[in-house]
Amino acid sequence: MMARPAGSADCLDQKVLQYEAFINDVLRRDLRAVLEQRDRLYEKMSHYLQLKNVIQSLEEAGPQRMKADVDLGCSFFVQARVDDPSRILVLVGFGFFVEMSHQEALRFINKKTNQLTLFTEQLTKDAAKIKAHIRMVLEGLRELQGLEELPDVCRKSAAAAQL
Repeated sequence: MMARPAGSADCLDQKVLQYEAFINDVLRRDLRAVLEQRDRLYEKMSHYLQLKNVIQSLEEAGPQRMKADVDLGCSFFVQARVDDPSRILVLVGFGFFVEMSHQEALRFINKKTNQLTLFTEQLTKDAAKIKAHIRMVLEGLRELQGLEELPDVCRKSAAAAQL
């Protein structure tokens, strides 16, 4: 290796710090936000699939009276009697509920879960792109600093530490 002038070493150190700050302040924050958003969508899908199972159970039970525990909020439950379970209220978004028959609700749930699946797939692709950008910047830093390439074992543990 050739000796560098003192001024270029300071400039290089400054660039390295800028790239590290970019990784930590921008890319990792973006990655965390995308993964959290994807997790929220998975949770919504889970709720819709639970509702689908409940509707299918209601259809198997037939048109009979039933009792249910209803959450009024803050985990405060009351017992409710349902005289006609053939129609239910379904959360369609933005805090709006729509009364639907079981078949209408099942069709809505299928469309909604398909839509949420597409969104989660896109968020997964976005997360992969951000991870690739992190990897690219780390490789650039490695080259700037004149470091050798990491063995695969070290690289995998470093990638796991990124999250």
